[in-house]
Amino acid sequence: MAGWKWSAQLRAALPSQEMTMERPEQPVRPARPEELALLPAVEVASDTLFLSLGIGPLPGPGSAEELSHSLVVLVVGDPPVGFARIDRLAGGAHLEQLAVHPDHGRRGLGRALVRAAWAWAAAAGYDELTLATYRDVPWNGPFYASEGFAERGPVNEWYAARGLPPEEPVMGRFGARVLMSRPRSARHSGNN
Repeated sequence: MAGWKWSAQLRAALPSQEMTMERPEQPVRPARPEELALLPAVEVASDTLFLSLGIGPLPGPGSAEELSHSLVVLVVGDPPVGFARIDRLAGGAHLEQLAVHPDHGRRGLGRALVRAAWAWAAAAGYDELTLATYRDVPWNGPFYASEGFAERGPVNEWYAARGLPPEEPVMGRFGARVLMSRPRSARHSGNN
């Protein structure tokens, strides 16, 4: 997480409900360097949820080294059972990966991570938080929309307009991929 520290000043800028889930024993926090090696297994387990929809196999997980180059990696659990990876993309903050181990699903952990990721990006001065997702997978497009994200168009069109390479071709084989964003000024109006 090159050049970024979880400072008291940044913590103070984040509303407490954005950083803590309803279960206070499971706060969202920055990953410790030694935890990065644990996160690929969480991502692999999380991706198995797509198999029930006939989506997969998906590209392999990010490595601990790739995670170390992120703007920030936020985790929940100790050891982590979920994480949000924010990378710099086209000069902005991009939610590259959200993963929660299925054994810990349906408890609000993903929602807490998304809210914390957005709060981090806003507090760090980014105008918006973007992400690429499947438009019609219930825990993808509709979930992010419930958290204030709006569809901006097909992922590869958005990437091309910014001089970025397209997504891995395998991603588009399984359904419409869209770019979504939530501006810093957006207020959350979704469900908990």
